[in-house]
Amino acid sequence: MSAPAAVRETHTAVLWFVDDRVHKLKKPVDLGFCDFTTVAARREACEREVALNARLSPEVYLGVETLLDPDGAVADHFVLMRRMPAERGLGVLVRAGVRVDDELRAVARRLTAFHSMARRGDEITREGRADALAHRWQGVLDGLHRHVGRVFDHDEVARVTALATRFLAGRGDLFDLRCEAGRIVDGHGDLLTDDVVCLRMGPVILDCLEFDDRLRYLDTLDDAAFLAMDLEHQGGPALGERFLALYGEFSGDTWPVALGHHYRAYRAATRALVSAVRADQGGPGADEARDLLGLGRRHLEAGQVRLILVGGLPGTGKTTVADGIGDRLGAVVVSSDPLRKELAGLSPTDPARAGYGEGLYRAERRAATYAAMRERAAALLARGESVVLDASWTDAQERARATELARAANAELTCLECRAPREITEPRIRGRRGSASDATPLVAAVMSLDADPWPEATVIDTAGPAEAAIELAVAEVHAPIAHSGWTVVGR
Repeated sequence: MSAPAAVRETHTAVLWFVDDRVHKLKKPVDLGFCDFTTVAARREACEREVALNARLSPEVYLGVETLLDPDGAVADHFVLMRRMPAERGLGVLVRAGVRVDDELRAVARRLTAFHSMARRGDEITREGRADALAHRWQGVLDGLHRHVGRVFDHDEVARVTALATRFLAGRGDLFDLRCEAGRIVDGHGDLLTDDVVCLRMGPVILDCLEFDDRLRYLDTLDDAAFLAMDLEHQGGPALGERFLALYGEFSGDTWPVALGHHYRAYRAATRALVSAVRADQGGPGADEARDLLGLGRRHLEAGQVRLILVGGLPGTGKTTVADGIGDRLGAVVVSSDPLRKELAGLSPTDPARAGYGEGLYRAERRAATYAAMRERAAALLARGESVVLDASWTDAQERARATELARAANAELTCLECRAPREITEPRIRGRRGSASDATPLVAAVMSLDADPWPEATVIDTAGPAEAAIELAVAEVHAPIAHSGWTVVGR
């Protein structure tokens, strides 16, 4: 029994489902990013759609049909496709709450294989640079601003604009590294759950982006993140995270946490704009557009590149808190005690005890240690890694230099000061074994007298269980942006 006839409309096309075929007609629209207002343009778009999608699904894309008017003249063109079983669409399965882990694994494997064979080259690689991504973001942001008032809230669009722009401003090295690693390909460019059909013989992936080559030249992670974003939108965050994890497993690719969030944010903002366009055409889409923009904002917030200063006197547990933050956020931890010894040619556990301000702890040694911490942090921040700097941070001048580093790197700065009473810190110091710290209770007492006030830091009480202190610290890192002194402004 054949499937019933049906019609479906998108912002750029109308599709007729008849028996085992689909006939897809391009709308005569000019949306800025695509112009199908002439028959010739629509014919070219149809031909390109068939050719490009044959890379992934040649068994589905059957060719281009020509529609003639009553006089025999060419009136329009259709893409002719084999009809897929609607009930096996990945989007249908996800929205029905079906467990799709096996399907996600198969799609991740299929996408990885496609990316491994996809076209590469200098022209394609250029589109992976920071300036190219900034240009694409600008097109999306300009579109979002055009819908402020009718669809979007001004403050929401302004926040997305500020966070996206800030991330791109400091991450040139990150995007250059992705280019040098060969991660920029002629990909799919528009991968949504409704474009994936999960058949017994394997997934069929449909409907790649054909109207602008440069938008299809993208980071392989960007391609995968598009589907991860839509999986999250349709079925919750766990599905999106699971798909990205599977894609990383099969592709062998690794990336900073922030980059995965950023690409999902870009794709959510892009789809928010598409939904807003559909709403302007008289269809549904305004509520979905707002939901998608909110999703994009949340990923931009989660994907902020952060510089986190964790300080405090000896025995306050600052290294435990710093390591805990690093584990929770996927951030790199740079600690002053082992770095100081590394610079001196010692192993972290080699003893180097000295009085306060003596030996390895002389002023010039301390300055060199902090300078090395900043140098390492600067390189990591430029590559999209959040960084936790674990040191006493008792010197206001060193804190000022770290603040300037965060500003120059367009990184979110959080300052945390660990504190505990002496009756707790002294037994901790005396009980240390195999620690990189050489501090004694006497050194700690002298440091407390010499420490500059740190009013901008949030105090973390470390007298109790370590897990409780880490929870407090992580919550403060995720606190609203206003805590940092940064101001988010609209355009």
